Amino acid sequence: MKHDPVPTPLADEDLERLIELLCDKSSDTTFLGEVLGLCAEALGVSSLALYEETGNRMERLGSVGNLTWDATADLDETFEGGKVALGSGELRSPELLAERVLGAELRLLAEVALRLCRYQRRLKQRDFDANFHGVELEALYDVGLAIASTLDLDALGEEILLRAVSLLDARRGALYFLVGDEYRLRAKIGGSARDDFPLAEDPEAENTETLPLARHLLAVPVEVEDQRRGLLVVGDKESRTGVGPFSGADRRRLAHFANQAALALEQARLHQESLEKERLEREMELASTIQRGILPKVLPHLPHFDLAGWTRPARHVGGDFYDVIPLASGRLAIVVADVSGKGVPAALLVSTIHSLLRALLDRTSDLGDVCRHLDRHLLEFSAANKYATLFLLELDPDTGAVRYINAGHNPAILVRNEGRVEELSSTGFPVGLIGGGDYTPKNFTLDSGDLLCVYSDGVTEAESPEAEEYSTPRLAKDLVELRLDPVVEIRSEIERRVGLHAEDQPQGDDQTVVLLRRR
Repeated sequence: MKHDPVPTPLADEDLERLIELLCDKSSDTTFLGEVLGLCAEALGVSSLALYEETGNRMERLGSVGNLTWDATADLDETFEGGKVALGSGELRSPELLAERVLGAELRLLAEVALRLCRYQRRLKQRDFDANFHGVELEALYDVGLAIASTLDLDALGEEILLRAVSLLDARRGALYFLVGDEYRLRAKIGGSARDDFPLAEDPEAENTETLPLARHLLAVPVEVEDQRRGLLVVGDKESRTGVGPFSGADRRRLAHFANQAALALEQARLHQESLEKERLEREMELASTIQRGILPKVLPHLPHFDLAGWTRPARHVGGDFYDVIPLASGRLAIVVADVSGKGVPAALLVSTIHSLLRALLDRTSDLGDVCRHLDRHLLEFSAANKYATLFLLELDPDTGAVRYINAGHNPAILVRNEGRVEELSSTGFPVGLIGGGDYTPKNFTLDSGDLLCVYSDGVTEAESPEAEEYSTPRLAKDLVELRLDPVVEIRSEIERRVGLHAEDQPQGDDQTVVLLRRR
């Protein structure tokens, strides 16, 4: 049978005190005991308890007096989410005992007290979470400062792993760098780790066998601007009972740490690349200085001939060179060579050919023997794809007689005094290409006013923005036009015209020009 609530015999001043207690925002957990004590005093009972319904059971939130569950079986009141249990004692109003109900005010106060307890627990939990998150962020910040203090990639990898396993109480760990489509081990701690494995879309699928014999693994990607750079793996979280799995909070913590680690790794990588670039630039500058030393510093003065030359590599160093070598016989050797390839490998071969050529010309005046020795040497001591084209001539300054060998080089252009053009085409294979070539010299004579131009293919193959080559016919036409000018001016004008033709196009190949004219 349902009864209407009977008014509680609660004094007005007690009710006001209860309301003040419940509404006082500065109250702590002691307020519940005071509320229950006043309720028990108002009802005239020796004990009273407030319970919260949790699942299928009741959990006591607070009580006054010595209360047992059995003693309150007939004097309890259940409401939504909770229960108030009364102990034995004299009730001020006997009808309350008969009705076995709480007064409306006490029932309301009990419900409000229950809700306040719940809110207070939530606030405490949030406060704890906030404090813990703050401590966690502070720890991550300290870790970030620690790992960002080194720019050495090897030391940084070890520091990252040490911090990661410490942060998550893990026993083991490994750091992998992504190289192409494969992860490669960079550092490990606490035991063995897999050396490499292929990239997968899901990091969980990547760490299956990363740390052998580990029972629990956690892996997070190391990313910079959404670009995968590596993988950070930890294993076996330690606890008082042994090792166990990692929680969702551990994953978030490791992901935050991986973000900091990624920034530190990227900074170290860029620093290393900068150092490597500086080192290469120093080496290239040294190689360029060495190669410039190969070129003639001053061209010899000849009574009846004018000489001029220039070379411009496509990079710091190149595969073209020219040289003017006085011979013991009083004659003069001139060579223009173009080594296959570009950059440092070509420059190294240039040094070899230059040194060997000078040594051979000191021993013999037979141009054929010189080229055959060069051919055999390159075939024996250089890579299969390394060879050189060269134009080698010997000039008699007294008579103008010239002997020459064109070993696979561009045809030299001979402009006669009256403007007629002759091409001195190839007479044999490039040295070091197939071996056994026929290097028989040919002869001609430079008469008064004749102009000879020996050049490399970087000049005639220089392209315009429309992919049009400068070409041999255009070079010959320019030489005919300029043949009466001083050779130094001709050299500068050819260089200028080739540059204008190419406009702002990057230089595709090394460029070399040597001019010889009989006065």
